[in-house]
Amino acid sequence: MTNSIAEIRDADCIFITGSNTAESHPVISYEVVRAAKRGANVIIVDPRRVPLVDNATLFLQIKPGSDIYIFLAIMHIIIREGWADEQFIAARTEGYDEFREVVKAYTPEMASLKSGVPVEQIEEAARIYATGERVDGRSIYDEPRGHSTILYAMGITQRSNGTDMVETLANLAMLSGQVGKPSTGVNPLRGQANVQGACDLGCLVDVYPGYQAVTDDAKRAKIAEAWGVESLPGEVGLTIVEAMRAVHDGKVHAMYVMGENPMMSDPNTTHVEAAIRMLDFLVVQDIFLNETGQLAHLLLPAASSLEKYGTFTNTERRVQLLQPILKSPGEAWPDWKITAEIAAHFDAAMGIDRGDPNYWRYKNTAQIFAELTEVTPIYAGMDYDRLEEFGLQWPCPTPEHPGTPILHTKGFSRGLGKFHPVEARDPAEQADEEYPLILTTGRVLYHYHTGTQTRRSAPLDWVEPRGYVEINAVDAAAIQLEDGQAVVIKSRRGEVRTKAQISKDVPPGTIFLAFHWREAPANMLTQDFALDPVAKIPEYKVTAVRIENPRAKLLQKRAAQEQTP
Repeated sequence: MTNSIAEIRDADCIFITGSNTAESHPVISYEVVRAAKRGANVIIVDPRRVPLVDNATLFLQIKPGSDIYIFLAIMHIIIREGWADEQFIAARTEGYDEFREVVKAYTPEMASLKSGVPVEQIEEAARIYATGERVDGRSIYDEPRGHSTILYAMGITQRSNGTDMVETLANLAMLSGQVGKPSTGVNPLRGQANVQGACDLGCLVDVYPGYQAVTDDAKRAKIAEAWGVESLPGEVGLTIVEAMRAVHDGKVHAMYVMGENPMMSDPNTTHVEAAIRMLDFLVVQDIFLNETGQLAHLLLPAASSLEKYGTFTNTERRVQLLQPILKSPGEAWPDWKITAEIAAHFDAAMGIDRGDPNYWRYKNTAQIFAELTEVTPIYAGMDYDRLEEFGLQWPCPTPEHPGTPILHTKGFSRGLGKFHPVEARDPAEQADEEYPLILTTGRVLYHYHTGTQTRRSAPLDWVEPRGYVEINAVDAAAIQLEDGQAVVIKSRRGEVRTKAQISKDVPPGTIFLAFHWREAPANMLTQDFALDPVAKIPEYKVTAVRIENPRAKLLQKRAAQEQTP
């Protein structure tokens, strides 16, 4: 996030896309509701009528995968109407002329045809966002232009053009001068506990801690020196989807899976299972036995977040101290202790001498964090004492630095902000005669990710015990499907059986299935062939499917048998 969560309440306009904020990020949604009640305009772009629409000024209900046309058309309108912040563009950006030429082609009329959203709504969204207009007209910011903020989540990133989508939102913020100020910016809502911290500390295939590129020789050498090794790998690694493909190709033979459940969370689960069963050795380290762990050769019991020391970094870049309130059960260890012990035994088995008998023998997480700050410039000024009360937001480069609530206030990290001339690309899979519907996936309020934790919680499981697919009444009537009946969903990868819930939240032609349910795993249906060329993320959110009513088919079969002489 370029900005902080608390700033949302003071925004004049909140533009939300690809995020079911109320159910996936309920604490942040409270700030959106608070802002709306105080007079802020809320604009939501989504194929599904998510709960926060009840608090929205404007709801642009799009066809799945068409949002890129909406964003480009909004920028077309802003330039056409003279709402662009020319002063900001001239002083702080580059590449504007090339970007402007590309946007000329994306008229609101084109966007309307592609998305199904009326031209008038697209034009109104452009005006409200660019000018930072409030419902009550009374901004707390004494400036000619109100403050607009963008919130987005996996609805736009888990796509074959996810990088283009994020660059387009960055273009929109710069075009309107809505960045580098309170209650503005481009703000991804990270969806899992400490996923921001994991990325910060190098759990990505192309960076070392602090987003330092593995291909940067100078930075790699500096980290190697701090870690007391001669060199570090300089090649970009495999993402999880690429790794599964590499197993099938005979290039990967072992995996160490920690805090992840690819048997539920990865696309094209049938392909994933086949890959996992081909492995010579699979280690799973987790707090519960999940679907992936059931296929493991070795299970390592880990301590949960309530049972260990360390830090969490939340979605607003705030590094917070973690302290245990429960004792770990049985032989469960903190993750750092397990991996450090494995590393020490590996060195011993391979005859590697680090020159320090205590190289892997950390005393505590404070010692690990101190080492981290030595190699991570954005964390350099932090220590456990400074994190004790409220934590700190990175970048925090020196011990005296107060942390950074707002990024890009005076300049961008690259100097000038770059406009990217993005062209629209449609989803890789389109509805056709054989698969006439589009499946989109997501969460429900009471469950979390693959359900490893929440479905073990009796109160949560009591409220939402089993899965269902949301389907519009028009599509249900076409196959004589009634509310609560069993339904089969089929894609080119597989099929799942679940319960139907007839709903007005999804438009005709679109169905919605949460990805929490092991009994009806949504990712049996999603595809893994079309990856974002930069982020290598698969297109979870747009899958061509068809639905079948097994009861209707059975009745038809019986009727045909009765008519047979």
